[in-house]
Parts: sequence; C-alpha cells; structure tokens
Amino acid sequence: MLPVLGRPQHAVKAGAAYGDRKSAMTYVVTEACIKCKYMDCVEVCPVDCFYVGDNMLVIHPDECIDCGVCEPECPPEAIKPDTEPGMERWLGVNREYAEAWPNITRKGEPPADADEWKGVPDKFVKHFSPEPGKP
Repeated sequence: MLPVLGRPQHAVKAGAAYGDRKSAMTYVVTEACIKCKYMDCVEVCPVDCFYVGDNMLVIHPDECIDCGVCEPECPPEAIKPDTEPGMERWLGVNREYAEAWPNITRKGEPPADADEWKGVPDKFVKHFSPEPGKP
C-alpha cells in the first residue's frame, strides 16, 4: 500500500496520523444501509476502508481518511460524518464489524429489493445481521 495524502502506511491502518481518534473526523455507515447495500460508495473509496456484512456495509474508522467522497454516492444517505449528533453509536458499530467482516474493494450487486428498504425505520433492531458478507 502506498502512503495516502502524505501519511505513512502504518498511520492509515492504525489511525495514528491524527493521533487520538476522538479529535479526528471519520465517516460511518448507519442503519439506512441495512438491506439496501447499494455499494456505490465502495467504488469511489480511495483507501478501501469498507467492510461487508450480510446486509450492510461499514467503514473502518481508523482506515477512513475523511475525504468524504463516499457520502454523496450513497442512495439511501446512510453515510454520515461521525461529528453529527447521535453518531457515537454508529462509530462503535462500524469499528466492531470492520474488525470482523471482510474488506470489500469492488461494487457488487445490491439486493433486488433494495429500493423497497430505503427510508424504512428501525432497521438495525429489526433486520441487522452480524454475519459477514461476501466481498
């Protein structure tokens, strides 16, 4: 892996470029991704920091370089900066499952019924799967 934006290679993986992660912004995937999983975001990510679960994606917060190119690519608007109110929960979910799920670097096929799930509330409680997906 080449250095990203002047950061040493180890800093991208470990999040060390900014020191304490509490002071650095990252992007997180929220429950709006569940059962939608369009994966347009994966195609534009310059550092491949997305990980795939059975029915949603997550961003590894220590690998994200905070560039924001993924956010406008998400049809259900599931990607948010962790600086928005209420994102602490999603930061934890993203971190936990990025450590458990496989990395995804190419867009796959979204579920056939993805459009039907856009805007459905409470998807994490009702539909989240902790199972890994297939990259």
